[in-house]
Amino acid sequence: MARYVRIPGSIALITLANPPVNALSAAVRRGITETLSRAIADPEVKAVVLCGENGNFCGGADIKEFAGPMSGPGLVPMIDAIEAGEKPVVAAIEGVALGGGLELALGCHYRIAHCKARVGLPEVTLGLLPAAGGTQRLPRLIGLSAALDLITTGRHVSAQEALQLGIVDRLTEGDTLGVAVEFAQSIAGQPLGSRRLSTRTPACPADLDSFLQGALVQVRRRARGAMAPEACVRAVGAAATLPYSQGMQREQELMASLFRSAQARALQYCFFSQRLVGRWSTPSGARWDSAEPRPIRRAAVIGLGTMGRGIAVSLLQAGIAVVAVETDEQQLEAGRRAVTALLERRAQGRGSEGPLRFTTDLQQLRQVELVIEAVFEDLAVKKQVFRQLSAVCPADTLLCTNTSGLDVEQLAACTRSPELVVGTHFFGPAHVMKLLEVVYGPRSSPVAVATAMHLGKRLGKVSVAVGNCPGFVGNRMLKPYLEQAHFLLEEGAAPEQVDQALEEFGFAMGVFRVADLSGLDVGWRVRKEAGLTGPGVAPGESPRRRQGRRYSPLPDLLCEQGRLGQKTGRGWYLYEGPGAREARPDPWTHSFLQQYRQQHGLQPRAVPQQEVLERCLYALINEGFRVLEDGIATGPEDIDIIYVFGYGWPRHRGGPMFHAGAVGLATVLDRLEHYHHAHPDIPNLQPSALLRRLVASGNPPIQKWREVIRRVRSQL
Repeated sequence: MARYVRIPGSIALITLANPPVNALSAAVRRGITETLSRAIADPEVKAVVLCGENGNFCGGADIKEFAGPMSGPGLVPMIDAIEAGEKPVVAAIEGVALGGGLELALGCHYRIAHCKARVGLPEVTLGLLPAAGGTQRLPRLIGLSAALDLITTGRHVSAQEALQLGIVDRLTEGDTLGVAVEFAQSIAGQPLGSRRLSTRTPACPADLDSFLQGALVQVRRRARGAMAPEACVRAVGAAATLPYSQGMQREQELMASLFRSAQARALQYCFFSQRLVGRWSTPSGARWDSAEPRPIRRAAVIGLGTMGRGIAVSLLQAGIAVVAVETDEQQLEAGRRAVTALLERRAQGRGSEGPLRFTTDLQQLRQVELVIEAVFEDLAVKKQVFRQLSAVCPADTLLCTNTSGLDVEQLAACTRSPELVVGTHFFGPAHVMKLLEVVYGPRSSPVAVATAMHLGKRLGKVSVAVGNCPGFVGNRMLKPYLEQAHFLLEEGAAPEQVDQALEEFGFAMGVFRVADLSGLDVGWRVRKEAGLTGPGVAPGESPRRRQGRRYSPLPDLLCEQGRLGQKTGRGWYLYEGPGAREARPDPWTHSFLQQYRQQHGLQPRAVPQQEVLERCLYALINEGFRVLEDGIATGPEDIDIIYVFGYGWPRHRGGPMFHAGAVGLATVLDRLEHYHHAHPDIPNLQPSALLRRLVASGNPPIQKWREVIRRVRSQL
C-alpha cells in the first residue's frame, strides 16, 4: 500500500508501506497510482515527496509475483505518469533503492539520499534486465559507459558513488525526509523539462558502434553463457540509438525473451534457495534454526596459514575481537605480517574492526567465546589441538574446526563438551569466498549449530548446515567429478578438451586448470593419507584398483614428476615464465598420457564433448542424490547453494540438482545407466536409489523432492 498525507507548505507525502523493503507489489503499485492522482488533482499541492517507511525506500519488484500472471497497475505506466506530471516529485531515499525501486526513483524529478543508502539495478542477477525504463533512463542520466557497468553487473552502489555518478542530487546525514520536504518546497513551481530523463540524450563515446561491440565482447567473456548481461547491453544500446519510446519498446521485447527463459528460472531459484537454506532444520529433526544463537564478541583462530589468516580477517571485519594463535614465534610473525597486509588492503571503505592480539600461548584463550581451529588438515594433529583447547577454554566455549572433510565427531570426542563442537568449513580465500558449510555431528547441540550459522551470516557468508561424513556435501560430490575427468584422460581425452567442455558449460575454469591453480600436491596429500596412492599394478594390468575400486593414478604420477601446477610452472598445463598464470597445452602431458595408455593396454578413442559433460556432471549429481538419501543435506537447495557459492557452478544453471531437474531426471537416469553398463568398473555411475524413485514418482519438480526424499530415507 501507499499512504498519503498533505503536510504544511503544500507538499504531498506518499509513503510506500510493504515491509520489510517496501517491494512493489500489486497493492503498492495501486496505492502509488491512486495517491499520485490525488496529489496531482489537489490544487493546494505544489510538489510531492515519495519515501518508504521503516528506513527503506524500495527494494524493487515483488519477485513472488513472477510465478503467475501480473495483476494491478503496471510499473512502466506508473513511472511514466510520475515523470510526465507537472508537479515536481522528489524521491527521499533511505536504506535501499534497488531494481524497480531505483527505476521508480529515476522517474521522479529529483533524488535526495541518506549517506548510508545503496542503489542499484540487480535484475541481471535474476536473469532479467531493468524493464521499467531502467535501461533507458539511467544512460540518459549518467552516460552510456557508467550505466552499462551498473546494469550488466547488477552491483550495488553506495550513496557517495551515486552522488558522484549523478544518480542522486544531494546527500544528507540526518533527516532525509525533512531535507527532501524542504527541498521540494524550494523547487515547487520550477519548470521540469530537463528533469524528465526521457527527454534527454545520453552521453555516448564518439565511436558508438565500436564501443557497443566492445561492450558485447567483454560481457560475453564475463557472462560465460548467461543471456541477461548481453540483453542488457542491447537494451542500453537502444537508449543511445533510438528515441525514448522506441528504446522502451526494445527494452520490453528483450525482457519478454528473458522472462520465461530457463536461465531466469534458474537464477530466481538460486535467489529463493539462498533464503531457504538458512531456515530448515536438520534431517534428524533438530531445530537449530529456532534455537537462540549465542552472542560472539571474542573469538580465537588457531593456525595462521592461508585459511587461518582469511578467517581472522573475516572475524575482525565483523567487529569481533580476535586472538590469533601459532605454535612458534617465527610462524606467528609470518602470520602477523600476512594478516596485517590483508587488513590494510581491505581497509578502504570498511567499518570498524575488532581488536587483534597474536600469541603462542593457549592460556590466552580463557576469555574467548568461540574458537576456530585452522591447523594442518591432519586428523591426529587436529585431535591434539582439540584436547588442548578443551583443557584451556571455558567449558561453554564453542569449538569449531575448519576442516574440508575430516570426521567432526572424532574431534568432538576429544573434548569435555562434545555438544559444543561443530565444523566450520570455510572456502579459500576465507575472507573473500561467500560459502560456509556448518557441519553438525551426532552430538552437536542446536544452540551450537545456530551460533555457527549466525556467525556465518554476520561474516557475510551464505551458511548451509550439513551432516558429518567424509567430505561433507561439497567435497564428497567433487570426488566423483574429479575421478571421471581422470578416467576420461585414460580413455583418450586431453586436459584442455575436458576443460573446454566444462568452461563452455559455464564454469570459470575447468577441472584441470583448477587443479593447477590450487596445487596438485593438495589432493595428492589427501589421497596418500587415505591410502589410495602407492605401488601400482604391473604394465598391462589395467585398470588400476584401490580399496576395491577402479582408481586413476594420473595426478599422483604428475606429482611424482614434480609437476605441482602453477607454483612449479608445470602441472596438467605449462606455465611459461616466472609467475606465469596462462595455462598452455603441454606436449609433455600429451606424450605422458600416450605412454601411460600404451603401458596399461588402454586403447585411446575420440571422446565426444557431450560425454565429457555427462560423465563429469552426472556423476557429481548422482552423488548429490546419495547425499540426500543419507540425510547429509536436508534438500536439493542446500546442495545447489553450496555448489553455486563454493565451487563455481554457473549460477544461470541453478546448481547441480536444479540442472538435473531441468535436463529431466529420466534423461539423467538413462545416461547414467548407459555409462554404468559401458564402464561397470568405474565407481559413481550406478544410479542412486533416490534418483530411481524420483523418476518412478513421475519426475516431480524440484520443489516437491523433499517429500520423496523423506519416504526414501525411511526405507533405506
